[in-house]
Amino acid sequence: MQPRSREATKRISLTSCCRVFVLALLACAGVADAQLQSFFPAKDWESIEKAESVGFSSERLAAVRTWVSTLDTTAMMVVVGGRTLFSYGDVTHLSYLASGRKSILSLLYGRYVEKGAIALDRTLADLKFTDVGGLLPREQGATIQQLLTARSGVYHPASNGGDDLAHAPPRGSQQPGAHFLYNNWDFNAAGTVFERLTGRDIYDALETDLAVPLGMQDFDRSRQVKSGNLEASQYLAYPVVLSTRDMARVGLLALHNGRWGDRQIVPAEWMRRTTRLVSPLADMDAAFEDSPPTVGRWGYGYLWWVWDPLDASDPLAGAFTAWGIGGQYITIVPKLDMVVAHKTDPSTRVPPDARSGQAPSTRVPPDARSGQAPSSRGQPVARSGQGRNGVSARQYDVMLRMLVEAAAR
Repeated sequence: MQPRSREATKRISLTSCCRVFVLALLACAGVADAQLQSFFPAKDWESIEKAESVGFSSERLAAVRTWVSTLDTTAMMVVVGGRTLFSYGDVTHLSYLASGRKSILSLLYGRYVEKGAIALDRTLADLKFTDVGGLLPREQGATIQQLLTARSGVYHPASNGGDDLAHAPPRGSQQPGAHFLYNNWDFNAAGTVFERLTGRDIYDALETDLAVPLGMQDFDRSRQVKSGNLEASQYLAYPVVLSTRDMARVGLLALHNGRWGDRQIVPAEWMRRTTRLVSPLADMDAAFEDSPPTVGRWGYGYLWWVWDPLDASDPLAGAFTAWGIGGQYITIVPKLDMVVAHKTDPSTRVPPDARSGQAPSTRVPPDARSGQAPSSRGQPVARSGQGRNGVSARQYDVMLRMLVEAAAR
């Protein structure tokens, strides 16, 4: 056998070094994949035993629990990486999501838009939409897309309250698409459009398209009932009743762009489209009392409130939330791989604090790091004892900030 030349030896050494380097990179990638592994609950949720294992502080989460215990919170779950990091109250309890229903409808729209059953550029005139007292010619030019983004320019009364119609411009004054207004007429009409164009009842679609594939544990089709005043508008609201742990499943689906395990339940492109800003914070009505934009940088997408960051370093950049009056939230924070499901139920509230016989605590919670009031807001915090009206947007904002600060990443 001829001895190897010096050049051949160098080539072999270089090849070996490259192989070792590639294997090392693959090993590192394997570790990273393991660290970033996402879980999807099967029959029940898995829990995280130690908060620090996923980059959160147990001490700061304890401060969150103390704060939540002073509020009218019925139940709350925080999910990180698809597993339960924090749980409070009875997460199996079924109650009304208020306007959180609108984000559920946004999810339902996705597959039917993708299939072509719903074309977003169709107008109310094309759909032969009218209402009590009729619609104005300008209003009939509004599209389905403008209903979903609350920019229709239709300021007809809705069949239910809880919106910002009190601050609407005069009817017929706005071109469709020109002005954002959080108006339940848009949202209820969007529900009717869904049913007409798909031939399906919203609640049947909720059951087959979301509840069953997500493995919702507490979904009850019989609890889902439309409501509203038909003398005001012929388009009824579609209240949704879910448990907190099933709300968390909805949030986890949204966090993963409509994917659940190896199934694409909602088209990924639809999820990206609907959770991007359409109406920035500057378009919001600061007078719409106790709404998300009155306490944080929330704008609006397609039936989701979407965070409008000052810059990319904002830990809430990319966040979006379902919101219902009184403290109904499904908040998705992609930077932290986190979902927060929070609810209140007026029927379960007890006015005095059951432990002390006193009114609930009205103190501002200490910042988990400094022992001071949360420094990120600089504004007074609404008190849980005021009118026992659930959890205010400001109280929830404090809690969300505390969770962000609990992420020691």
